[in-house]
Amino acid sequence: MLRHQPPLDDRVPQTPFTLSNARDRGISAHTLRSWTAAGLLAHPIRDVFHRSDLADSLDLRVACLRLVVPSDAVVTDRTAGWLHGAPRILAPNDHLSVPKVCVFCPPGRRLRNGLVASGERTLTSTDVVTIDGLRVTTPLRTACDLGRLLHRDQAIAALDSLLRLGGLSRQRLLAELPRFRGYRGVVQLRELAPLADDRAQSPPESIVRLRWLDLGFPTPIPQVEEAAPRGSYFIDVGNREHRVGAEYLGEEFHNDEHADRDLERLSWLRGPRRWTIIEVRRKNLFGDGADFGDLLARAFGEVAV
Repeated sequence: MLRHQPPLDDRVPQTPFTLSNARDRGISAHTLRSWTAAGLLAHPIRDVFHRSDLADSLDLRVACLRLVVPSDAVVTDRTAGWLHGAPRILAPNDHLSVPKVCVFCPPGRRLRNGLVASGERTLTSTDVVTIDGLRVTTPLRTACDLGRLLHRDQAIAALDSLLRLGGLSRQRLLAELPRFRGYRGVVQLRELAPLADDRAQSPPESIVRLRWLDLGFPTPIPQVEEAAPRGSYFIDVGNREHRVGAEYLGEEFHNDEHADRDLERLSWLRGPRRWTIIEVRRKNLFGDGADFGDLLARAFGEVAV
């Protein structure tokens, strides 16, 4: 908590509220910013706040969106995925900022409150579900839209995340592809849909798997399970036949309280189980210095594919 920052008072409601609602209650924008910076308030989407001690739930997310989404609009794209329960479907680093809300509105509707138009859409009745009065694209339609409209890396991560929710299978996704013939981005969707996998546990893991597949090395799978002395260990992405795996280590790895446990796990896999494990960071996947291909080539060179 920030120094000298007073706690929340009874002006703050127990339900989500907007900046306008706050002003009506005598709460200034400066006070909102201070409470948010102190962790007392959450700011999940543009112009919407709620007490940080409210448990995240579908009801809470719906309540937030209903404050800013027009009644005749349909929530789409990343926001639809977030609403359905896939928090990691938001754009990279959105956890460091305040995500905008993606909606489709009838022609002529002027969007306010930082909402983002999701472009031209032809939505059928089967593409939209109503959740507590809020209209939103179904997980299937959301997957098809994100798979064709996002950057390729983010598209495979979104597909994996939506499949991981359950209720949507890769087979159902593949069966839907013909209806998108001629749509923008359909070629990418046709390429990525067969690769989608509900076992992936994070967007970076999905991207590591996609890079691996692009390079043409023996096919990897997510979350390879290996029996250990106490239960099982899992490798983010790996090929069991050649015992080559990749572990994505985020920037927070060395400060993570689980870092020692992770190092113990990797040492055991490399030792008694004889896995060749490469450690992958952001710099290995993105930018001019990306060298994931070199790392993987050396790993497979060590095991003589």
